[in-house]
Amino acid sequence: MITVTGRRRWTGEIGRYAPFALVMAVAAAGVVLIFLYHWRIGSGLIGGSLLVAAGLRVLLPEQQLGLIALRRKLTDIVLYGGLGLLIILVAATITGGPFDQ
Repeated sequence: MITVTGRRRWTGEIGRYAPFALVMAVAAAGVVLIFLYHWRIGSGLIGGSLLVAAGLRVLLPEQQLGLIALRRKLTDIVLYGGLGLLIILVAATITGGPFDQ
């Protein structure tokens, strides 16, 4: 039988990993689009997932971040945001796929 305390702990753990699951879902959607030869959109989604991670790092308290909080707050924000913007910039310059002639 699950007690109230056990139920709170279980839902708290799910809430703790929900931001990471969101970021990974967006990145996975980008990878699927890349495999379907939608290079720009897929790469943009991967960069967007890093921007989402940076935004969540800014907005959420430390207890709710789970696996998004890897380093100090400022370091995470700068690295997630910078890499996300860089990937989106590269995605904007993609002109075609490997089979275009």
